[in-house]
Amino acid sequence: MYQKKAIAQAVTLALAYAALGAAPAVAQDAQGPIQRVEITGSSIKRATAETASPVQVVSREDLAKSGKGTVAEYLQTLTSDGAGSLPTGFGNGFAAGSTAISLRGLGATSTLVLLNGRRMAPFARADDGQKSFTDLSTVPMEAVERIEILKDGASSTYGADAIAGVVNIILRKDFVGTTLKAEVGESRYHDAGTGKAALTWGKGRLDEDGYNVMVNAEFYGNQSLLNKDRAGREWIGHGDIRPWGYAANTQFGYGYITSGASQPTPTGALRDPKTGNYVSLPGCSQFSVTAAQDPAGGCLWYADQFRSMQPKIGGMNFYTRFTKNLSNDLQFYAEAGYSKRDTEFTLIPPSTSGTIAFPPNAANPTGIINYGNAILMGATHPQNPYGVPVRLRYSLFDVGPSTRSADNEFSRFVFGLKGTVAGWDFDTGLTHSQSALDLNYSNMLNMKVLQAALGDPTNALFPYYIGAQAGKNPAALYAALATNATSHSTTKLDVLDFKASRELMQLPGGALGLAVGGEYRHQSLDNPSLSGTSDGSINSSYVAAQGSQNVSAVFFEVAAPIVKTVELNAAVRYDKYKDFSSTTPKFGAKWTPLKTFALRTTYTEGFRAPGPAEFSPASQSTGNSAVRDPIRCPGGTPAAGGATQADCSITIGAVKVGNPSLQPEKSKGYTLGMVWDPFDGTALSLDAFKIKRSNEINPLSYVEAAALPTAIRNDNNLVVNGVAIPNTGTLLLSKAPYQNSSFTEVKGVDLDVKQRFRLGDYGRATVGLTWTHVASWVRAEKNGTRFQYAGTHGNCDTSDCAGTPKDKISTTVSWDRQDLNVTATANYRADMQNVYFAGDKCASQYANGSPAPGNCRLASFTTIDLSARYQVTQQLQVYGSITNLFDKIAPLDPLTYGGMSYNPMDASGAIGRFFKAGVRYQF
Repeated sequence: MYQKKAIAQAVTLALAYAALGAAPAVAQDAQGPIQRVEITGSSIKRATAETASPVQVVSREDLAKSGKGTVAEYLQTLTSDGAGSLPTGFGNGFAAGSTAISLRGLGATSTLVLLNGRRMAPFARADDGQKSFTDLSTVPMEAVERIEILKDGASSTYGADAIAGVVNIILRKDFVGTTLKAEVGESRYHDAGTGKAALTWGKGRLDEDGYNVMVNAEFYGNQSLLNKDRAGREWIGHGDIRPWGYAANTQFGYGYITSGASQPTPTGALRDPKTGNYVSLPGCSQFSVTAAQDPAGGCLWYADQFRSMQPKIGGMNFYTRFTKNLSNDLQFYAEAGYSKRDTEFTLIPPSTSGTIAFPPNAANPTGIINYGNAILMGATHPQNPYGVPVRLRYSLFDVGPSTRSADNEFSRFVFGLKGTVAGWDFDTGLTHSQSALDLNYSNMLNMKVLQAALGDPTNALFPYYIGAQAGKNPAALYAALATNATSHSTTKLDVLDFKASRELMQLPGGALGLAVGGEYRHQSLDNPSLSGTSDGSINSSYVAAQGSQNVSAVFFEVAAPIVKTVELNAAVRYDKYKDFSSTTPKFGAKWTPLKTFALRTTYTEGFRAPGPAEFSPASQSTGNSAVRDPIRCPGGTPAAGGATQADCSITIGAVKVGNPSLQPEKSKGYTLGMVWDPFDGTALSLDAFKIKRSNEINPLSYVEAAALPTAIRNDNNLVVNGVAIPNTGTLLLSKAPYQNSSFTEVKGVDLDVKQRFRLGDYGRATVGLTWTHVASWVRAEKNGTRFQYAGTHGNCDTSDCAGTPKDKISTTVSWDRQDLNVTATANYRADMQNVYFAGDKCASQYANGSPAPGNCRLASFTTIDLSARYQVTQQLQVYGSITNLFDKIAPLDPLTYGGMSYNPMDASGAIGRFFKAGVRYQF
């Protein structure tokens, strides 16, 4: 109800804006006779859009035909997007509430995102506690003119972070008129509702009036979707996947009891001091909705009883640009942008037995508290039958689920001058950008209060009754026990830049182009940890990052058409940081022996500087990922003496601390390809790529961290022939310090084909296909160990453990006739081996021990989306779309933690067929 009211208010506000500010003009895009344009990846203007570098251009028309509601939604359908991409539904991640793209699967931090060719302040919380990135949700969809995706490195032009490529989002600059747009959507289950209203207004034609002002405002809201809302959609959203052959103790299962251990349970489970095993208290049926209960006597329950699938979202984007011709050769421009996005994601209730990490202090020099051992039920507690203090495992259903609220505000201001002086085309600007993030985690636990209320008879809150007897507790206990953990984080970015280009002289093939430029950039991050985490006082680990950087840079570029058919280009950039400097060159060549055919190649070098979360000693975070315990599950088989299948895919924590000795990552990239227009209306490009990123900044891998002898384990040690083996208990937490590790190397091929058809009286049609094939994706560690991830479910050290399919294909068929357009888009993801890396044992097993899913392979997934637009009158357009037209169900994925029993890449197959309808009106 709240979201529908918010949507209605958004529509009303947009209409009010139109009534107050609309000018009676016809909306149009000014398309002057521009002779030379600047392409992403180059600072030299040129008459042709085809350069030596592969650039994919997404037009406003492409965005409209896709039916996608946001820039992030569209970009995450690109075949070049890979592991490390951040979807909206990843609400339990470090950077929940944001969205990001990861070209080539090298992570969002190695993809540089620009807005009108300039940087934006990164999201105010680093992904995985480490990686700074640009939040795509701050970009106003309705103001986008086009998006250019550069698919090779560009550090020689833009500096750090452009290792995998550049996404340059170019907004409209010369719009005239007024446009109102409103749309709503919902799934076939009549839930997950969305709504958006947008107003775009512009006045003044630069060529005639000498100025243009444009304003865009959009308001949107999404209803939350819970996993249990998809209870009837096969395995989707299910934590309990026993009906499909799996064991009860999956990663989303809780409350089960094993030898010497128990997962948190809503009844409470107490450890029998004689046997060392846990015994559940009564009353399970009043808490758990799981019918088939734990044969070991636990109270089995699953996360889908509470957890969100998609967050509740409300937000707005505002963008305005003013352009003024000061003379025939000089132009002033200014941009202002503001974005606000509030997300809310529900997780499970808190528990008493977490292992918490924080900066070491005098009271706790290790910086680690294992509350599973520290929280005891006192000997005189009325629910303790043993007469001595005992450990317990308890999930606080009486407190309720925790909700993560992430409220982000982003602002950006640009002031610039561009023009021509003495034959030079120049552009200079001052940019200020900042992001402010407020986190609020509800129903967190004050662990000192919990400890006293359970175990200290002298405390006023003792005894804290648990489980079936929780109704006896006074309100004062919960007021002291449950708390909201909050933080306020900011990032700021200030940039002064200048660039100029000109033609120097005529060569046999044309004019020699030259570009020069410079930049000064200051960037700061202040990301304090949640309140109460600095000393382990609440049930959450410490995650914080602070630091700042000053960067000065100069760059130089030439484009030399040495003969009619050959153009060479070269660029070099020098960046100076406080503790190091970097010189990054780029070379390219294009040979066009025929007007319809060209060969092209590039060589690039790049770098990524350590971010504040990585280099600052004040920075620390604790991440989680699923691993195979090398002690309790050697070779993929549970060890004798008490290990279970859960030890073969157990989620552990890894503590990561900033390292001031880190050096920058470096990269070398190569592309070789062709552009061919063999027939009328046919365009084809084929490009092979290779990127090697060395001196990588990574924490110790989770696999290696799990094998450390210093890893923290529970004391339910394996018992063989009556003898307990020391340090073989359930794996809990390990240290994974940041280091400059060895390298990652990615190889593959991009194919892009487009064919246009003229159909006479039946209009025209366009068929397009983009295909990315990843031939190899290798990560090497310092010790020489190599992991091949192409075609596997790895790399699970990155966000959401989505995997690295070898092939992604997108095919689009679009038909236009008079005022009607219909577009169908098919998206294909190849199957993947369900292994952490090539050659490894299967990462998941059925209950009978056989590899899972079938043949240890996650099935491929294909969906078809349909959209249509109809121009009712010159002013009025109606449109609609259907995502996942045939309502395909995403394959069961038991390994990823980014979605509950489905892969986050397949989210449309989890949500189900989704309908949108909208109207657009131009004044």
